[in-house]
Amino acid sequence: LVDLDPFRPDSDISYHDNRRGSRIIPLRSYGQPPPEDKFAGLDFFDFRLNNYFVPSNDTTYHCQVYKAPANYKMKRHAIAHKILVDSGNQDLVHHLLLHECNPSAVFDDKNLPSGVCDEIVIQIESCYTNFVTVWAVGGDYVVEYTEEAGYPVGGDSSTKYYMIQMHYENPRQLSNRRDSSGIRFYLSKQLRQHDLGYLTFGTISNFLGLAIPPLVEQFVVDSYCPAKVTHNFPQSGITVLSAMPHTHLQGRSMWTKLIRNKTAVQYLFNAESYDFNYQYVNRLAKPIKLYPGDEFATRCVYNTMNKDTITLGGERTKDEMCLHFFTYYPRIDNFSACFTMNTIEWWQKMMNSTSEFDYQQTKQWLLDLKWTAELAAQWQRSYDDAPLHSVFARNGQFEDEDLKSAECIK
Repeated sequence: LVDLDPFRPDSDISYHDNRRGSRIIPLRSYGQPPPEDKFAGLDFFDFRLNNYFVPSNDTTYHCQVYKAPANYKMKRHAIAHKILVDSGNQDLVHHLLLHECNPSAVFDDKNLPSGVCDEIVIQIESCYTNFVTVWAVGGDYVVEYTEEAGYPVGGDSSTKYYMIQMHYENPRQLSNRRDSSGIRFYLSKQLRQHDLGYLTFGTISNFLGLAIPPLVEQFVVDSYCPAKVTHNFPQSGITVLSAMPHTHLQGRSMWTKLIRNKTAVQYLFNAESYDFNYQYVNRLAKPIKLYPGDEFATRCVYNTMNKDTITLGGERTKDEMCLHFFTYYPRIDNFSACFTMNTIEWWQKMMNSTSEFDYQQTKQWLLDLKWTAELAAQWQRSYDDAPLHSVFARNGQFEDEDLKSAECIK
């Protein structure tokens, strides 16, 4: 726990008065945010909501598409970003995701998609594969990129549209709240050596990826990203710079390991003591090189001793996620994310069903299960041995393949 105020050796403790506080800081990987005035005088652009009326629902995912800045005829590098959360809405804004839309996406610039994500999902389906950046509750508002790389905008960039996904958490179901939160990018006057890119590992964020029994001290979920997805990495490799783990309230720890020649080489990052309320971009103490043929194992560990019902993967805070975000350079356009879930055949086996798979019926079966300690232990063993189905984003499109069980993770 670190005092929020600067150290004042010439003052007594009364100097702090009512301006004292504490917060968690991961000392091994904390990227000290720079003062915003460091970027004074630089060009910048914003993507912000426009006085959005926040619904009184307990959870809302709002999606809005933006046209890429058109006033940069030559390529520019963003060297930092700032998350802009309206001061009166810090109790509502849970997280912000910025996506690149597929280069083939076509929109009416005078009527860009905007609305509750699930209600406009067909319109925005081309904007889900590539992450640009993510911020979540407790994270730093200003993030500066490494000196070697910047995020490319303008010039002949193939990205013509972006999408913000804003998660509002409104447990008191407050009404009459409006929000104009968003993100600002600061542009350097000179290009840096490399373009910055983003990778994401983890599970599908629905019950096919996560189904966690209640009243367990520890439930382990493993995912695996096969060598197929990295075959197009440059022979010289890519360099991983930072990591941001993301689960919801039940998450307790998370790691991603680098697998090379079927051997676990090292952690890409190990969030061994994860706290939902403080979700940071963690600077790696030493950048890590990745090469063609590398594979990745991700593990999320959950505790549900405070719940008496099953926890499923999903977008609400009371649901769960298992996502591990990484930044790297040089940027590649043929791989941006890799997720896994248990295969449909496994789910049918668990239900003892020979009928055609039915998503809603399977979800209801899970919700109706009567959990005992014995069933929860059996569920963990079944999860450990389950064959996995991998889904990965390549060139703005999703591809998939079946895998064997994740035994090599252990």
